[in-house]
Formats: sequence, C-alpha cells, structure tokens
Amino acid sequence: MGKKVNWSWTSALIGATAATAATTFFFVKPKVPSFRLVSLTALQLKFKNSINEGHSYSNEELTNNNKKLPRLDADLILTIHVTNPNILPVRYSATSLSIYYDGSYLGSAHVPAGSQPPNSCQLLRLQARLNGQELAHHAKRFIGDVTKRAMAIDAEVDICGWAKMMMWAPKFKVHVDSRIIIDPVMLDVIDQENESRLKLFV
Repeated sequence: MGKKVNWSWTSALIGATAATAATTFFFVKPKVPSFRLVSLTALQLKFKNSINEGHSYSNEELTNNNKKLPRLDADLILTIHVTNPNILPVRYSATSLSIYYDGSYLGSAHVPAGSQPPNSCQLLRLQARLNGQELAHHAKRFIGDVTKRAMAIDAEVDICGWAKMMMWAPKFKVHVDSRIIIDPVMLDVIDQENESRLKLFV
C-alpha cells in the first residue's frame, strides 16, 4: 500500500510539473492560430430583381428605381480551416463572425463553442446569413463585381477561450481580420489575406 501511495504522489508531482512547464511555455512563447476560408456553399441563394450586366446604371437610376436594385437573400455555409500550433489543447466559447461589404455590415456567421487538440488542424463549417437589403444599397458596385467576377468582402471575429492543462486554464483572445476575394457568381474563393492577433490573460 505504501508503495502505491508513494507512486501516486510522485506521478501527481510529475504531472503538475509538466503542466506548469507547458502552461509557462504557452505564456512565454505562444503561437498565433491561423484561419483560412476554404469554400462557400449556398444553402439558399436568391436574386430578387433582375440585373442586366450589359447595361450601365446611373446613380439616379439606382436611387430612384427600386426595380433596378439587385437584392440577394443568401444562406451560406463557410468552411474554415483552423490550425492550433500550440502545445496545449484549447477550448473556446461561442461567438459571431461579422461580414462586411464596401464598409457596411452585410451579415454574420455563428461560431459554436468547441475545442481543438494541440498541434492540430480542423475544419469548421459555419452557417452565415447575408442581408440582401444592405447589399442593395451598394448595387452599382455589386453589379460591377458581378461583371468582373470578383467581389471583396471583409470579415472579423473575436474568439475567446482557455487552454486545458489539469487545474491550469490560461485564458486568451484571438482577433481575426480577413479580406477575401470571391467570385460572386460561382462563390469560388479567389484570394484572401488573414491576420490573427493573440492576447493572453494571466
């Protein structure tokens, strides 16, 4: 019995030491997680009011004639590749990813609470809803983007979570800014720039 107790205390001490070392390393030399949009899939994509791509609309036409304003009602699935390059597994709480077009808020995607193992990659599938009425306010630019098959959208999200290591749970926040170029017709991802910033809380 004595040997069993001694072994248990020794194991606990070793585990606590390893946890402390890992947590210390996480604080001293953290690595910023990376996020990359892989694809967009339309669940429901409806254009209301036809767009004549061959016609050049004036600002007066777009303002005074609502029939010429394209309206897009869209429910999309965003597939995002996420990498956790740190030595600790992490958990994160639910949040919302905001989507912008031409400087205006266009919609959002719900990010559910979850977790990710250390030094790992995973795919997140997020459902997003876009505000067609807001897009209609930028009709002239949108028509131009449809014509050239390239549309720039911006996205940002704050992800708050904590690392998991026995009784230690260092908290963090990751802020992600993205500029994504998509084909508004086929919804292909043409190009993107993603910037992640990590903040740790003692």
